[in-house]
Amino acid sequence: MTSQSGHLTQWRQLDRGLAQYTDLWQWVPFADRQPAWRQQRPELAGLLDTLSPAECDHFEQHPVAFVACLEAVLPGLSAVTAAADLPDRGGAPRTLPEALAVDMPGRKRLQAGAFAGALASLDPAAGAAVLDWCCGKGHLARTLARAFRQPVTGFEWDAALVADGNRLARRYRDPVTLVVQDVLAPDLHWPDHTHGVALHACGDLHRTLLCRASSARAPRISLSPCCYALTAGDYAPLSARVGAQSRRCVFGRNELRLAVQETVTAPARASWRRAQLNRWRLGFDALQRHMRGVDAYLPVPPAPAALTRGDFKGFCAWAAQQKQLCLPPAVEYDRWEQQGERCWQQVRRGELLRHVFRRPVEVWLVLDYALFLEEQGYEVALGTFCPRELTPRNLFIDARLAPAGT
Repeated sequence: MTSQSGHLTQWRQLDRGLAQYTDLWQWVPFADRQPAWRQQRPELAGLLDTLSPAECDHFEQHPVAFVACLEAVLPGLSAVTAAADLPDRGGAPRTLPEALAVDMPGRKRLQAGAFAGALASLDPAAGAAVLDWCCGKGHLARTLARAFRQPVTGFEWDAALVADGNRLARRYRDPVTLVVQDVLAPDLHWPDHTHGVALHACGDLHRTLLCRASSARAPRISLSPCCYALTAGDYAPLSARVGAQSRRCVFGRNELRLAVQETVTAPARASWRRAQLNRWRLGFDALQRHMRGVDAYLPVPPAPAALTRGDFKGFCAWAAQQKQLCLPPAVEYDRWEQQGERCWQQVRRGELLRHVFRRPVEVWLVLDYALFLEEQGYEVALGTFCPRELTPRNLFIDARLAPAGT
């Protein structure tokens, strides 16, 4: 287990490193294709401009190789990414047998089993009663109940999911009880002497877990956070030390989204649709700038995937309708579609650069959580609970209430 001073040292290293490169990650390539850093870092701009689509494909799958490539123009970058390294906390998976995993997607079944294995590797006997926070249908709850052979309670606001989960628990005689509960309700009571767990609870949901459970002196808190941007406002550090010492790393919604932009599980068809819509979106953006005489990005709502069954002209008609724009009768759609393709390659290179900082940003956030829990009297272990191929959201926080007087 990393010492408390070790977590603070690691956070300081990341904070300094991220502050050195704020211009490269506090930037949205889709909206701003001529950022100020291109003038200030001409060697970096030149390197990115030479990347072919095939090289982008390669570096998207091999980010360590891309960091090594960038080191020539960004000396010290590898030290920043290395500061985000965390130990492997995974243990032998305790996955629910397939025959019992009804209504449970296969990848979720494996993730829940890996999470249970990580818990067991740190303590083979769960001990305290367990509460699955934001439990959905209780996939994790059922996995833990069988892995540790003890009852598990789950809190979930969606009554339909609770009903389905309790039906499954009864069917397979699992000692699981799901309860309809808004976990953000101000009058929520944390059950006494209960270990709180959460697998991929989002934003304010997992931050509320940290605050509620630690305030109630829960004996153990274990979670894998997700979707940091799902919060009521900009990020406010939980740790008093982070709040006092961080000076330049400001996390708005765009920065928080950066932490979870990696995907390794999307089907090829879905990836193609997303890329096609991005090309068309950028082509329409170039067209609307020309039409309006305003050189500024015009946000368009998320486009339905069904639009990819049509063509660029149809996409432009849809986008113009969303923004109450009237397209002229004679539009050179081929010209603007080609412009969209060129812009997409430029944006892709920019996203490739920005994504170098994805893991450092996420670990910065998770270290804030760890330091907060230490300030509340917990001993905290950080690490990963499964390989990134199973889920990129594989960070794991395990906190135990320190004995009185330590």
